[in-house]
Amino acid sequence: MSGYTSDQLVAHTTADAQMVPIGQRARITGIQAQGAASSTIVFKTGGAAGTTIATFKFGTEGIDFYVPGSGILFDDGVYLDLTATPGVTITFT
Repeated sequence: MSGYTSDQLVAHTTADAQMVPIGQRARITGIQAQGAASSTIVFKTGGAAGTTIATFKFGTEGIDFYVPGSGILFDDGVYLDLTATPGVTITFT
């Protein structure tokens, strides 16, 4: 027995990308992003032209955090738009 209470998946990208396919429901539970001056990451559901769910702005310090509770819900996949960010990794269920 593994001891895990849920199935976590991980995705990484260094460019704008559909990280979880359209049509698939997901909850982001963790985010790590490398920082650069004036970095921004925008998470959308429904593809590149979809609805913005969350926006994070940061500098060279980057971000690394666990999303509390049940995570951030995306009903129609997870699309990530990067600006001045070398790479982003998400964990999701």
